[in-house]
Amino acid sequence: MEKSYHIFSETEITRELFQGFLRYQEVRKCWQKGPEGWGLKNVSYVEEWSGAQYEFLVKCLKNTIAAGGFVFGVFECSRLLGFASVESGHFGTRKQYVQLSCIHVSWESRGKGLGRGLFQCACSGARKLGAEKLYISAHPAQETQAFYHALGCVEAKEYHEKSAAGEPGDCQLEYVL
Repeated sequence: MEKSYHIFSETEITRELFQGFLRYQEVRKCWQKGPEGWGLKNVSYVEEWSGAQYEFLVKCLKNTIAAGGFVFGVFECSRLLGFASVESGHFGTRKQYVQLSCIHVSWESRGKGLGRGLFQCACSGARKLGAEKLYISAHPAQETQAFYHALGCVEAKEYHEKSAAGEPGDCQLEYVL
C-alpha cells in the first residue's frame, strides 16, 4: 500500500490521530559520553507511551504549529504511521539552528524508510524557516543513534543548553542543511 506524507494544521492534531500508533522501543544499549569520549553501555528498559503522554504530545504539537513550526505525518490510508516536528525558534551563536523536536515511527512500521522520509520533510521545513542546521536532542539508544548517523548527523558543534539540561542522557546532534 502506498504511503503519503502530510503537513498538519493545528486543528488536525487530535488524540484520535494517534489511535493505533505504538511508541514502543526495547532499549538494550545506549551511547554515553564520559571523560574518555563516547561509549556504548549495556542497559535494559522499554520505552512505551501512556495515554497521558499522548495527551501531552498533542498539546506540544499544537504549540509547535501555533508558534510557526511544522508537524509532518506519514500515512497508509488514514492511519498515522509516523510523525516529525520542527520548532520555529532559532538559536546558536549565529541563530543557525532550528530544532527537530520529535520524530517517531510506529513500532510495527519501522525499517521501511518512513523515518528517512520524515527526516527529509523536517529538513525541508527547517529550510523554509531559514535555518542552516537542524538540531536534534536524540535518544541515546544504539538503534536511534544508528538511524541519525546513517542520515549524516554528527555531534552538535554548539549544544543547546536547554535541550541538553532537559534530557541529560540524550545525544546532541546536528545536520547541515
